[in-house]
Amino acid sequence: MVKIRCVVERITYQNPENGYSVLKCRVKDYSDLVPVVGNLLDVNVGSVLLAEGNWKVDAKYGRQFVAENWEETLPATVYGMEKYLGSGLIKGVGPKFAKRIVQKYGVDTFTVIEDNAELLIEVEGIGRKRVQMIAESWERQKEVKNIMLFLQEHQVSSSFAAKIYKQYGNDSIGVMKENPYRLADDIWGIGFKTADQIAGKLGFGKESYVRLRSGLMYTLSELSNDGHVYAGKQQLIDKASELLEASPETIIMTMDDMLLKGELIQEKEIVKRDDKGSPVTPIYLPPFYYAEIGVAGKLKKLAASPAGDRLYTRLTEARAKTGNENLSVDVEAIQEKVGMTYDEIQADAIRQAATAKVMVLTGGPGTGKTTTTHGIISAYKAYGLKILLAAPTGRAAKRMTEATGLEAKTIHRLLECKPPEGYQRDEDNPLEGDVLILDECSMIDIILMNSLLKALPSTMRLIMVGDIDQLPSVGAGNVLRDIIDSGSFPVIRLTKIFRQAQTSRIIMNAHCINEGRMPDISNGRDTDFFFMENEDAESVVPQIVDLVQTKLPRYYHVEPARIQVLTPMQRGVVGATNLNLALQESLNPPEHEIFMRGRGAVTMPKDCLRRSGFAFRADDKVMQIKNNYDKEVFNGDIGIIESVNAEDRTLKVNFDNRSIEYDVTELDELVHAYATTIHKAQGSEYPIVVMPVLMNHYVMLQRNLIYTGITRAKKILVMVGTRKALSYAVRNVTVTKRNTLLKERLSL
Repeated sequence: MVKIRCVVERITYQNPENGYSVLKCRVKDYSDLVPVVGNLLDVNVGSVLLAEGNWKVDAKYGRQFVAENWEETLPATVYGMEKYLGSGLIKGVGPKFAKRIVQKYGVDTFTVIEDNAELLIEVEGIGRKRVQMIAESWERQKEVKNIMLFLQEHQVSSSFAAKIYKQYGNDSIGVMKENPYRLADDIWGIGFKTADQIAGKLGFGKESYVRLRSGLMYTLSELSNDGHVYAGKQQLIDKASELLEASPETIIMTMDDMLLKGELIQEKEIVKRDDKGSPVTPIYLPPFYYAEIGVAGKLKKLAASPAGDRLYTRLTEARAKTGNENLSVDVEAIQEKVGMTYDEIQADAIRQAATAKVMVLTGGPGTGKTTTTHGIISAYKAYGLKILLAAPTGRAAKRMTEATGLEAKTIHRLLECKPPEGYQRDEDNPLEGDVLILDECSMIDIILMNSLLKALPSTMRLIMVGDIDQLPSVGAGNVLRDIIDSGSFPVIRLTKIFRQAQTSRIIMNAHCINEGRMPDISNGRDTDFFFMENEDAESVVPQIVDLVQTKLPRYYHVEPARIQVLTPMQRGVVGATNLNLALQESLNPPEHEIFMRGRGAVTMPKDCLRRSGFAFRADDKVMQIKNNYDKEVFNGDIGIIESVNAEDRTLKVNFDNRSIEYDVTELDELVHAYATTIHKAQGSEYPIVVMPVLMNHYVMLQRNLIYTGITRAKKILVMVGTRKALSYAVRNVTVTKRNTLLKERLSL
């Protein structure tokens, strides 16, 4: 093994999945930059590394140093100090101030920052506020470095160091030594497996109580990520035993203790049976149990209580007086008022909505859900009802506003979410209104539905609108389908495809797929649905890039930003991660041209922040992947990075004309969104959608997935792939059944 000390000048490649990196480094006695390769994911530009490994000559790339082990050290030279300070690791210092500080204090720079930071005020351009920022950041970075070293010693990715410090501060290492499984409970993004890796290195036994307890909670949490509200007792024992490599007996003992303490809850009233007729004992994490109980109880209470509005009161009195239980609003008058003609099912929906406390309106694209909702709103307006409109996502709420002319809010904003207290609207401070119309209900999970229903007074009406043939919610539960299947509330199914919708091959093909028939993929000049045959996944990627960057913008006169790539999977050649890297490289490359007088075009590097191997630059299209109540941005929100501040290590993202700032440590809440999974696109619509469908995706190719993807396209859909893959998806209706007891609870 050979040891070299080097300064990282450039990061030319990083694979966020396995950590493999290619760095260009300055090494003493070498005039050219030296390529250093290996698992170096957590390294930054300006870092000084002591790397241990061997030299090798690559046939394609020439001489390289292959690092087997490495550690980060503070630089000793003036050059290294400037690079380190200018890398952006220390908040408030970028390349400009780094140069000035090092010019003034030379090799004593770090001693000055460490012991006499107030002297930095003598550096041109640095004020007291920046001095304080630098001093605090230096102290924080020092402690984060200690955590990084601790994690490296235990062969764990040190990319979590900043998050751990943010959560526990100077107690971080103590917490990890005492109970590393707390990391999985307390910090988003650090899962059980990472905590378990640390615990194993610290000597925690495989059958220690803290490990088994955390492992059981992790197993249930993983099942909830697959949509399950509970796990069958035997299912949980089997999965946890396999995951933890522990005996079923110790798993059962730990589970019984957790049940006794109320950390897990066992369902005792409802008898559930599996497909073979054998009894199943449901085991819940408490939040899911109380959410399911809450949704069932509140819906039944809501349906059983009279409405408090004038329309309900008048119709109830008129029905009692005349003995005519079918008496309702005049649909013909509503048709004249809104300028619509309703078929009998739509008219029935409007009549039922006049007296219903809880009602579901469901149907596929082109069946008139929006026009029917218009009629329902018109009936309510005629009697002066106060109408609230809401949807699960910002895009869905925006679409609802455009379609109805009334303000629609996301559910989170409707409930006035204010961290850290949570929702301001609840049983003690309910919503004010006569009716809530809720769109895209197939997206709503059991936890969010419970929070919403808590805020509905018993006198309010609830109209739920959605398409149950789409993918179910990303979160746990199958709320809309369970409500419909319970048979406890009026359900109106719209099935007729209206004439204007019949001209859209997107809509007609969506219905074909939903009925298990192959769509029309014959193409043609006037169609809105195109199919491009290509079975080679490697060549599909540049084909999609060409479509998004050149062909579709040129033909349809749209910006590439208005074209969305949707793919069935996150990983793989034609997965969202790889497509994003290719699309970012073409649509928003790392350098841009500026024109200077007398010099023509000069290529300049764009400022960027790196996190987990990804580079974030101004103009990048990004998506939020977790609910952040502090920032009021939520899972699935898409925005554009409007600026990057390399000195302060922050960037700003524009979400629907709201500018939100992110620190570099928060960037794992963002992913690039040039391409996204179909699951993440639920509730959104895009003018043009490009969608790869290949057998590479076969584990995800299901009818409802392709149906959901197609129905996201508003004007044009371009599918790239094979007939075989499309046919496989159309035939595949084996959707994983979700563990939920909401239907049974509603039927009690």
